[in-house]
Amino acid sequence: MPMKKLFALTLFIIGHIASAQGQGVDDSTYYVSYPEKITTRYYFSRKYTSLRLKSDDYTLTYNPNTTLNMGVGATYQGLTLNLAYGFGFLNPERGRGDSKYLDLQAHMYPRNFVIDFFGQFHKGFYIPNPNTSSPMAEKYLTLPDMRTQKIGASVQYLFSPEKFSFQAAFLQHEWQQRSGATFLLGFEMYGGRAVNELGILPTVMLTNGGGFDRIRFFEFGPNVGYAATLVIKKHFFVTGSLSSNLAFGYSTLDKQGTPVTEWGVNPNVFGRIFAGYNSSSWSVNANYVLNSVNLPKVDNVNAAFMTGNYRLNFVYRLLPGPKLNRYLNVVDKAKARLLN
Repeated sequence: MPMKKLFALTLFIIGHIASAQGQGVDDSTYYVSYPEKITTRYYFSRKYTSLRLKSDDYTLTYNPNTTLNMGVGATYQGLTLNLAYGFGFLNPERGRGDSKYLDLQAHMYPRNFVIDFFGQFHKGFYIPNPNTSSPMAEKYLTLPDMRTQKIGASVQYLFSPEKFSFQAAFLQHEWQQRSGATFLLGFEMYGGRAVNELGILPTVMLTNGGGFDRIRFFEFGPNVGYAATLVIKKHFFVTGSLSSNLAFGYSTLDKQGTPVTEWGVNPNVFGRIFAGYNSSSWSVNANYVLNSVNLPKVDNVNAAFMTGNYRLNFVYRLLPGPKLNRYLNVVDKAKARLLN
Protein backbone atom coordinates (compact mmCIF):
# COMPACT_ATOMS: atom_id res chain seq x y z
CA MET A 1 0.00 0.00 0.00
CA PRO A 2 1.42 3.46 -0.90
CA MET A 3 2.65 5.51 2.08
CA LYS A 4 0.10 8.30 1.51
CA LYS A 5 -2.87 5.88 1.52
CA LEU A 6 -1.51 3.99 4.53
CA PHE A 7 -1.09 7.28 6.43
CA ALA A 8 -4.66 8.32 5.56
CA LEU A 9 -6.06 4.97 6.75
CA THR A 10 -4.08 5.21 9.99
CA LEU A 11 -5.44 8.69 10.71
CA PHE A 12 -8.99 7.49 10.03
CA ILE A 13 -8.74 4.56 12.47
CA ILE A 14 -6.97 6.50 15.24
CA GLY A 15 -9.35 9.42 14.87
CA HIS A 16 -12.43 7.26 15.34
CA ILE A 17 -10.94 5.47 18.35
CA ALA A 18 -9.86 8.73 20.02
CA SER A 19 -13.21 10.43 19.36
CA ALA A 20 -15.19 7.50 20.69
CA GLN A 21 -13.11 7.22 23.84
CA GLY A 22 -13.50 10.93 24.52
CA GLN A 23 -17.22 10.78 25.20
CA GLY A 24 -17.19 8.98 28.52
CA VAL A 25 -17.23 11.99 30.86
CA ASP A 26 -20.47 13.53 32.12
CA ASP A 27 -21.32 17.16 31.37
CA SER A 28 -19.81 19.72 33.71
CA THR A 29 -21.36 22.97 34.91
CA TYR A 30 -19.30 24.74 32.22
CA TYR A 31 -20.65 23.08 29.07
CA VAL A 32 -23.44 20.87 27.74
CA SER A 33 -23.07 17.86 25.42
CA TYR A 34 -25.56 16.60 22.85
CA PRO A 35 -24.77 12.89 22.37
CA GLU A 36 -28.31 12.13 21.19
CA LYS A 37 -28.21 14.73 18.41
CA ILE A 38 -26.56 14.84 15.00
CA THR A 39 -24.45 17.95 14.49
CA THR A 40 -24.64 18.90 10.81
CA ARG A 41 -22.42 21.55 9.23
CA TYR A 42 -22.04 23.50 6.01
CA TYR A 43 -18.58 25.00 5.79
CA PHE A 44 -15.80 26.65 3.83
CA SER A 45 -12.18 25.71 4.51
CA ARG A 46 -8.63 25.98 3.23
CA LYS A 47 -5.54 23.99 4.26
CA TYR A 48 -1.94 24.78 3.44
CA THR A 49 1.67 23.99 4.29
CA SER A 50 4.15 26.79 3.56
CA LEU A 51 7.95 26.85 3.65
CA ARG A 52 9.54 30.04 4.98
CA LEU A 53 13.24 30.79 4.43
CA LYS A 54 15.06 33.66 6.15
CA SER A 55 18.65 34.84 5.97
CA ASP A 56 20.50 38.14 6.16
CA ASP A 57 19.77 38.67 2.44
CA TYR A 58 16.17 37.54 1.98
CA THR A 59 12.86 36.39 3.44
CA LEU A 60 10.84 34.08 1.20
CA THR A 61 7.59 32.20 1.82
CA TYR A 62 6.77 29.35 -0.57
CA ASN A 63 3.04 28.56 -0.78
CA PRO A 64 1.16 25.83 -2.62
CA ASN A 65 -1.84 26.93 -4.67
CA THR A 66 -4.38 25.09 -2.52
CA THR A 67 -8.10 25.52 -3.06
CA LEU A 68 -10.82 27.13 -1.00
CA ASN A 69 -13.22 24.23 -0.38
CA MET A 70 -16.96 24.13 0.23
CA GLY A 71 -18.39 21.14 2.01
CA VAL A 72 -20.86 19.46 4.31
CA GLY A 73 -20.34 17.24 7.33
CA ALA A 74 -21.86 15.67 10.41
CA THR A 75 -20.82 14.58 13.90
CA TYR A 76 -22.56 11.89 15.93
CA GLN A 77 -21.33 10.30 19.17
CA GLY A 78 -17.92 11.87 18.60
CA LEU A 79 -17.55 10.43 15.09
CA THR A 80 -17.15 13.05 12.36
CA LEU A 81 -17.41 12.84 8.57
CA ASN A 82 -16.74 15.86 6.35
CA LEU A 83 -16.83 16.01 2.53
CA ALA A 84 -15.61 19.08 0.65
CA TYR A 85 -14.52 20.13 -2.83
CA GLY A 86 -12.67 23.13 -4.28
CA PHE A 87 -15.16 24.37 -6.86
CA GLY A 88 -13.83 26.49 -9.72
CA PHE A 89 -15.97 29.54 -8.97
CA LEU A 90 -14.35 29.75 -5.52
CA ASN A 91 -10.83 29.58 -6.95
CA PRO A 92 -10.24 32.00 -9.85
CA GLU A 93 -6.93 31.90 -11.72
CA ARG A 94 -4.43 34.39 -10.26
CA GLY A 95 -1.17 33.29 -11.87
CA ARG A 96 -0.02 31.15 -8.96
CA GLY A 97 0.46 27.98 -10.98
CA ASP A 98 -0.94 24.53 -10.33
CA SER A 99 -0.41 22.44 -7.22
CA LYS A 100 -1.06 18.78 -6.53
CA TYR A 101 -1.38 17.79 -2.93
CA LEU A 102 -2.64 15.40 -0.31
CA ASP A 103 -3.14 17.37 2.90
CA LEU A 104 -4.07 15.15 5.82
CA GLN A 105 -4.73 17.02 9.04
CA ALA A 106 -6.48 15.29 11.92
CA HIS A 107 -7.34 17.44 14.95
CA MET A 108 -8.99 15.25 17.58
CA TYR A 109 -10.38 16.34 20.93
CA PRO A 110 -11.15 13.51 23.33
CA ARG A 111 -12.10 14.86 26.74
CA ASN A 112 -8.68 14.88 28.41
CA PHE A 113 -6.44 15.24 25.36
CA VAL A 114 -5.72 17.14 22.17
CA ILE A 115 -4.32 14.90 19.44
CA ASP A 116 -3.05 16.26 16.12
CA PHE A 117 -1.64 14.39 13.14
CA PHE A 118 -0.09 15.92 10.05
CA GLY A 119 0.65 14.29 6.71
CA GLN A 120 1.25 16.90 3.99
CA PHE A 121 2.45 16.04 0.49
CA HIS A 122 2.58 19.01 -1.90
CA LYS A 123 3.95 19.59 -5.39
CA GLY A 124 3.95 22.99 -7.07
CA PHE A 125 4.68 26.24 -5.20
CA TYR A 126 4.81 29.97 -5.82
CA ILE A 127 6.47 33.03 -4.28
CA PRO A 128 6.17 36.77 -5.00
CA ASN A 129 8.48 37.47 -7.91
CA PRO A 130 11.79 38.81 -6.51
CA ASN A 131 12.69 40.30 -9.91
CA THR A 132 10.91 43.63 -9.44
CA SER A 133 13.27 45.59 -11.70
CA SER A 134 11.21 44.82 -14.81
CA PRO A 135 7.76 46.48 -15.10
CA MET A 136 6.63 43.51 -17.24
CA ALA A 137 7.60 40.89 -14.66
CA GLU A 138 4.94 38.44 -13.55
CA LYS A 139 3.51 38.99 -10.08
CA TYR A 140 4.42 35.46 -8.97
CA LEU A 141 7.33 33.14 -9.63
CA THR A 142 6.14 29.54 -9.88
CA LEU A 143 8.11 26.40 -9.03
CA PRO A 144 5.98 23.59 -10.56
CA ASP A 145 8.41 20.78 -9.67
CA MET A 146 9.08 21.77 -6.06
CA ARG A 147 7.86 19.16 -3.56
CA THR A 148 7.45 19.17 0.20
CA GLN A 149 6.56 16.52 2.75
CA LYS A 150 5.78 16.98 6.40
CA ILE A 151 4.70 14.21 8.78
CA GLY A 152 4.22 14.72 12.48
CA ALA A 153 2.09 14.44 15.57
CA SER A 154 1.29 16.35 18.74
CA VAL A 155 -0.37 15.00 21.89
CA GLN A 156 -1.38 17.27 24.78
CA TYR A 157 -3.04 16.54 28.12
CA LEU A 158 -5.74 18.88 29.49
CA PHE A 159 -5.43 19.46 33.23
CA SER A 160 -8.97 20.87 33.67
CA PRO A 161 -11.26 19.15 31.13
CA GLU A 162 -14.28 19.77 33.36
CA LYS A 163 -13.88 23.54 32.77
CA PHE A 164 -12.91 23.64 29.12
CA SER A 165 -14.24 21.99 25.94
CA PHE A 166 -12.33 21.93 22.65
CA GLN A 167 -15.24 19.94 21.26
CA ALA A 168 -17.59 22.89 21.68
CA ALA A 169 -15.27 25.14 19.68
CA PHE A 170 -14.02 22.76 16.99
CA LEU A 171 -16.60 19.98 16.55
CA GLN A 172 -19.61 22.06 17.66
CA HIS A 173 -21.46 19.15 19.28
CA GLU A 174 -21.11 20.76 22.71
CA TRP A 175 -22.04 24.20 24.01
CA GLN A 176 -19.72 25.93 26.49
CA GLN A 177 -21.91 28.24 28.61
CA ARG A 178 -19.35 29.55 31.13
CA SER A 179 -15.83 30.87 30.68
CA GLY A 180 -13.14 28.33 31.51
CA ALA A 181 -9.49 27.50 30.99
CA THR A 182 -6.91 24.74 31.30
CA PHE A 183 -3.15 24.18 31.16
CA LEU A 184 -1.75 21.81 28.52
CA LEU A 185 1.27 19.51 28.61
CA GLY A 186 2.45 17.11 25.95
CA PHE A 187 4.92 15.97 23.31
CA GLU A 188 5.51 16.64 19.58
CA MET A 189 7.52 15.03 16.78
CA TYR A 190 7.99 16.12 13.15
CA GLY A 191 9.98 15.15 10.08
CA GLY A 192 9.99 16.08 6.43
CA ARG A 193 11.74 17.61 3.46
CA ALA A 194 11.56 20.12 0.61
CA VAL A 195 13.04 19.32 -2.81
CA ASN A 196 13.45 21.18 -6.09
CA GLU A 197 16.02 19.71 -8.50
CA LEU A 198 16.47 23.09 -10.23
CA GLY A 199 17.20 24.83 -6.92
CA ILE A 200 14.95 26.17 -4.19
CA LEU A 201 16.22 29.76 -4.29
CA PRO A 202 15.42 31.88 -7.38
CA THR A 203 18.44 32.27 -9.68
CA VAL A 204 18.10 36.05 -9.54
CA MET A 205 19.14 35.84 -5.87
CA LEU A 206 22.25 33.70 -6.38
CA THR A 207 24.77 36.44 -7.13
CA ASN A 208 27.20 35.01 -4.57
CA GLY A 209 26.33 31.34 -4.84
CA GLY A 210 24.70 29.71 -1.83
CA GLY A 211 22.08 27.74 -3.72
CA PHE A 212 20.61 24.47 -2.45
CA ASP A 213 18.08 22.00 -3.83
CA ARG A 214 16.97 19.98 -0.78
CA ILE A 215 16.04 20.51 2.89
CA ARG A 216 15.57 17.63 5.32
CA PHE A 217 14.70 17.68 9.00
CA PHE A 218 13.61 15.68 12.03
CA GLU A 219 12.90 16.94 15.55
CA PHE A 220 10.99 16.10 18.74
CA GLY A 221 10.43 17.40 22.25
CA PRO A 222 7.96 18.36 25.02
CA ASN A 223 5.40 21.14 24.84
CA VAL A 224 3.46 23.27 27.32
CA GLY A 225 0.50 25.52 26.72
CA TYR A 226 -2.71 27.14 27.87
CA ALA A 227 -6.25 27.19 26.48
CA ALA A 228 -9.20 29.37 27.49
CA THR A 229 -12.74 30.22 26.43
CA LEU A 230 -14.38 33.57 27.08
CA VAL A 231 -18.18 33.30 27.02
CA ILE A 232 -20.25 36.47 26.59
CA LYS A 233 -23.95 36.41 27.48
CA LYS A 234 -23.90 32.60 27.41
CA HIS A 235 -23.97 32.37 23.59
CA PHE A 236 -21.04 34.32 22.14
CA PHE A 237 -17.58 32.83 22.64
CA VAL A 238 -13.91 33.28 21.85
CA THR A 239 -11.62 30.30 22.38
CA GLY A 240 -7.85 30.43 22.14
CA SER A 241 -5.04 27.96 22.65
CA LEU A 242 -1.30 28.55 22.46
CA SER A 243 1.51 26.11 23.16
CA SER A 244 5.26 26.06 22.66
CA ASN A 245 7.33 23.00 21.87
CA LEU A 246 11.06 22.88 22.74
CA ALA A 247 12.26 20.59 19.97
CA PHE A 248 15.64 18.90 19.56
CA GLY A 249 16.67 17.76 16.11
CA TYR A 250 18.62 18.37 12.93
CA SER A 251 18.27 20.17 9.63
CA THR A 252 20.22 19.41 6.44
CA LEU A 253 20.74 21.54 3.32
CA ASP A 254 21.98 19.77 0.19
CA LYS A 255 24.21 22.17 -1.77
CA GLN A 256 24.98 20.72 -5.20
CA GLY A 257 25.01 17.23 -3.73
CA THR A 258 26.98 18.16 -0.59
CA PRO A 259 24.88 17.89 2.61
CA VAL A 260 25.42 20.43 5.38
CA THR A 261 23.82 19.42 8.71
CA GLU A 262 23.26 21.26 11.97
CA TRP A 263 21.76 20.01 15.22
CA GLY A 264 19.99 22.29 17.65
CA VAL A 265 17.09 23.09 19.97
CA ASN A 266 14.33 25.30 18.59
CA PRO A 267 10.99 26.60 19.93
CA ASN A 268 7.93 25.67 17.86
CA VAL A 269 4.48 27.23 18.12
CA PHE A 270 1.01 25.67 17.94
CA GLY A 271 -1.91 28.09 18.04
CA ARG A 272 -5.69 27.80 17.68
CA ILE A 273 -8.38 30.48 17.66
CA PHE A 274 -12.15 29.98 17.52
CA ALA A 275 -14.95 32.52 17.69
CA GLY A 276 -18.68 32.59 17.08
CA TYR A 277 -22.20 32.07 18.39
CA ASN A 278 -23.44 28.84 19.97
CA SER A 279 -26.80 27.61 21.24
CA SER A 280 -28.66 24.35 21.82
CA SER A 281 -29.74 24.08 18.16
CA TRP A 282 -27.38 26.04 15.94
CA SER A 283 -23.99 27.70 15.76
CA VAL A 284 -22.01 30.00 13.48
CA ASN A 285 -18.26 30.08 14.05
CA ALA A 286 -14.86 30.52 12.47
CA ASN A 287 -11.63 28.79 13.47
CA TYR A 288 -7.97 28.84 12.55
CA VAL A 289 -5.25 26.33 13.44
CA LEU A 290 -1.56 27.13 12.88
CA ASN A 291 1.43 24.84 13.48
CA SER A 292 4.89 26.36 12.96
CA VAL A 293 7.91 24.01 12.99
CA ASN A 294 11.24 25.89 13.10
CA LEU A 295 14.40 24.14 11.94
CA PRO A 296 17.97 24.52 13.21
CA LYS A 297 19.86 27.27 11.39
CA VAL A 298 22.11 25.93 8.61
CA ASP A 299 24.62 28.03 6.66
CA ASN A 300 22.88 31.27 7.72
CA VAL A 301 19.45 29.96 6.59
CA ASN A 302 16.51 29.75 8.99
CA ALA A 303 13.77 27.47 7.65
CA ALA A 304 10.27 26.84 9.00
CA PHE A 305 7.35 24.67 7.89
CA MET A 306 4.03 26.38 8.65
CA THR A 307 0.83 24.34 8.45
CA GLY A 308 -2.54 26.06 8.62
CA ASN A 309 -6.23 25.25 8.42
CA TYR A 310 -8.98 27.86 8.57
CA ARG A 311 -12.70 27.25 8.38
CA LEU A 312 -16.10 28.97 8.54
CA ASN A 313 -18.92 26.74 9.87
CA PHE A 314 -22.70 26.99 9.77
CA VAL A 315 -24.00 24.36 12.18
CA TYR A 316 -27.41 22.89 13.01
CA ARG A 317 -28.10 20.13 15.55
CA LEU A 318 -31.08 17.82 15.07
CA LEU A 319 -32.66 14.80 16.69
CA PRO A 320 -32.67 11.80 14.33
CA GLY A 321 -36.03 10.25 13.49
CA PRO A 322 -36.98 6.56 13.88
CA LYS A 323 -35.76 5.58 10.38
CA LEU A 324 -32.37 7.21 10.79
CA ASN A 325 -32.05 5.83 14.33
CA ARG A 326 -31.99 2.31 12.90
CA TYR A 327 -28.76 3.10 11.11
CA LEU A 328 -27.31 5.06 14.02
CA ASN A 329 -27.87 2.09 16.33
CA VAL A 330 -25.08 0.37 14.39
CA VAL A 331 -22.75 3.21 15.39
CA ASP A 332 -23.89 2.98 19.02
CA LYS A 333 -23.25 -0.77 19.16
CA ALA A 334 -19.83 -0.44 17.48
CA LYS A 335 -18.86 2.27 19.98
CA ALA A 336 -19.99 0.14 22.92
CA ARG A 337 -17.90 -2.80 21.72
CA LEU A 338 -14.91 -0.51 21.23
CA LEU A 339 -15.10 0.93 24.74
CA ASN A 340 -15.63 -2.47 26.34
